[in-house]
Amino acid sequence: STGKELWRAARDEPTSWATPVIIDHKGSPQVVTAAANRVRSYELKTGKVLWECSGMTANVIPTPVYGHGMVYVTSGFRGSALMAIKLDEAKGDISGGPAVAFTYNQDTPYVPSPVLTGERLYFLQVTTGILTCLNALTGEKHYGPQRLDAVKGVYASPVSAPGRVYIVSRNGHVVVIKDAATFELIADNTLDDVFNASPAIAGDELYLRGEKRLYCIAKP
Repeated sequence: STGKELWRAARDEPTSWATPVIIDHKGSPQVVTAAANRVRSYELKTGKVLWECSGMTANVIPTPVYGHGMVYVTSGFRGSALMAIKLDEAKGDISGGPAVAFTYNQDTPYVPSPVLTGERLYFLQVTTGILTCLNALTGEKHYGPQRLDAVKGVYASPVSAPGRVYIVSRNGHVVVIKDAATFELIADNTLDDVFNASPAIAGDELYLRGEKRLYCIAKP
């Protein structure tokens, strides 16, 4: 309302690329940030660190995602890291402790964020068209690494709609897969453009921002 600074928290981080995510867990809003030294959660009202842990690679870019009472954090620069953190048990330094429900340290993303749909967590390897799907509750692998042959370079994060996951490539391909525990390619559509921005879904419309144009895909 006023622009007045409410709090400021010093951070021991060389760089910070990941977008923070605000989570309201059981009526307690917190701000989760992922970075090279530590993943940290701050109390939204005061800026107090609620919990923190190590375990990411350098240059963390993917945004954390939240569901099933857990935060999923990923990174993939010169290494691979994925952690599922149980917020009910997260307090103080949780590195390697029981609050970390599971880890998965291969084929994780460098630039694109993962996407969580129901009990499935999808992510791409580094910036490539190699896809993995995990059970988001247990960390068990449904499938992957699954190569998407048409996809050549990915900066955009996957997005989902009921029954579908959309993966947008830098070479103009938009791959649609079935949201399921087994891999099924539904479509591979191509636009004459380069896509680095993540798609946006509003109602029944899919928006894609390319280097040349902005596209809206919808039923006529």
